Amino acid sequence: MVMDAREEVIKHKANVSVLLMAVIQELTKRAQDHDNTKLESPEAEIFEEFTPKLKDSIFGSKEYKKFLKDMKPALDHHYAHPDSRHHPQHFPDGINGMNLIDLIEMLIDWKAASMRSTSGDINRSLEINAKRFKMPKALVRLLENTVPFLEEFSDNLQKGGTSDEEKSED
Repeated sequence: MVMDAREEVIKHKANVSVLLMAVIQELTKRAQDHDNTKLESPEAEIFEEFTPKLKDSIFGSKEYKKFLKDMKPALDHHYAHPDSRHHPQHFPDGINGMNLIDLIEMLIDWKAASMRSTSGDINRSLEINAKRFKMPKALVRLLENTVPFLEEFSDNLQKGGTSDEEKSED
């Protein structure tokens, strides 16, 4: 029996559509739930104190690392939460435990965090975190290739926010 190519393409398109919609639904849920734990105790009190300090400090500096050490109880709580899959610290094997959806949210989190301070730079953040989380070069390149897409929208975004990836140290 001869296969109808047109019918097969239509089925394929439908399958791709359903799978893309599943990804969109998951990303939509993550957009709504992102960092909700920072708004509740025990994280809220610590983030209230340290967010202004982190905003004015230089990412990776001794001062910055000291703040992170002082924030450890909140960060540990945050990383342990099921909605914190966008943090390599959430997984026993770090970034190797993440899926593509986690990585998308992670990169977007880093981009948003880099926008909150005058010294913020997503490319510098990516470079530092690539070493910190021992990312494979191919993954770093994939994330670097995605940055220009995110930067197209930067002018329309609000300044501010706090990312754990820019804040936390292992």
